[in-house]
Amino acid sequence: MKDLVILGYGAAGFAAIIAANEIGVKPTVIGYGPIGGTCVNVGCVPSKRVLRLGETYSQASKICSFTPDFMSVFEDEKRLVKEMRKEKYEDVLASYDVELIEGKAYFISPNAVKVNGRVIEGRKFIIATGSSPSIPIIKGLKEAGFWTNVEALNPDRKISSLVIIGGRALALEFAQMYKRLNVDVVILQRSKTLIPDWEPEIAIEAQKVLEDEGIIVVTNVKVKEVRKGSYKVVVTDKGEVEADEVLLATGRKPNVDLGLENAEVELNERGGVKVNEELQTTNPNIYAAGDVIGGPMLEALAGYEGTVAVKNALLGLHKRIDFNAIPQVIFTQPNIARVGLTELESGGESRVVKMRDVPRAKILGETRGLIKMVVDKPTRRILGVQMLGENAGEVINEAALVIRAKMTVDDIIDTIHAFPTMSEALRLVALAFYKDVSKLSCCI
Repeated sequence: MKDLVILGYGAAGFAAIIAANEIGVKPTVIGYGPIGGTCVNVGCVPSKRVLRLGETYSQASKICSFTPDFMSVFEDEKRLVKEMRKEKYEDVLASYDVELIEGKAYFISPNAVKVNGRVIEGRKFIIATGSSPSIPIIKGLKEAGFWTNVEALNPDRKISSLVIIGGRALALEFAQMYKRLNVDVVILQRSKTLIPDWEPEIAIEAQKVLEDEGIIVVTNVKVKEVRKGSYKVVVTDKGEVEADEVLLATGRKPNVDLGLENAEVELNERGGVKVNEELQTTNPNIYAAGDVIGGPMLEALAGYEGTVAVKNALLGLHKRIDFNAIPQVIFTQPNIARVGLTELESGGESRVVKMRDVPRAKILGETRGLIKMVVDKPTRRILGVQMLGENAGEVINEAALVIRAKMTVDDIIDTIHAFPTMSEALRLVALAFYKDVSKLSCCI
């Protein structure tokens, strides 16, 4: 009987391994697929590398005539993936006391899994099997063929045109990524706006940023069929679009094909593993962490959940996660970032400051975007912040701390921010609750 069995060796699984060793427990880890999971192999690491190269090429093209070498970009990305997978996962794993089993595990009872014909019994389990692309049912799609993030980060040839179905984070990042590699890009989004669960001001500005770069964005559109000919033809209720490839950016689904019914583990309304606030499933000896829960699918969150799940499972600490203080970033350039509640969700009061009123944005020559802050009107406690602007992904971490600490706009105003920095945007939007910041000098 094993003290702890961890299913999955991505972000959540690795965090669980480390936490278990720190407690003094040697876990048995069962992993399937490339070590490191989605993030390092086909997610955050490679996509952000290609985005960074695209940003560099975009800046270079403003100075001189420049054509990026399409395939060499992805060779560079693969080199980085290989390097980070070894340094941050393979080498890290070797430094901990772990029993590793590679294979796909299925529960056969509430306290046992079967993998490679072997039965593993455990006192406690952590399910950290991640997620995979969600493929919508569209007539002709399977026959015509399509890309997911996996193929889009490992293209087998240079393409000249791309249709992206979807309009959330992945769609925005890959649209800009491919456009900056001289690929014609069209986004087809079924809702009325891109990133529909974000603040409307941010969604509108995001569309403007993409369209200014030559990306065609079509919203409130229904995809009816995909046909294969000399090009792939996407048929919608607003007309047809031809392209070399079709990229699905239609979300991800939790990997729950684990025989969970044999473990007495239930699923939630999102199709993920059902957990309580302490990450405990409907089987009290089984916990879950990361994408498999079906909540926000963020690498940093997955890692933190892996740590919390182990501490709760083995030590009974009853730790909980403040989901309102979890930052999210879309790594377009400029970044799009958020933390906390929206104005609609909170019913609070808001202020908006344009990036053109942030001195650092003018210095950088990047004044596209805005920052919006939502507060509780009676107390001025900050409830949410969203920002589209240069380095917004860095600024949002301060906002996350602010929300976690239940700080007010006055706390931000009374905190001196270095000049000139993009984080001053946070102080300026706090000041906007009291005055017109477009009429302030730099030193205020």
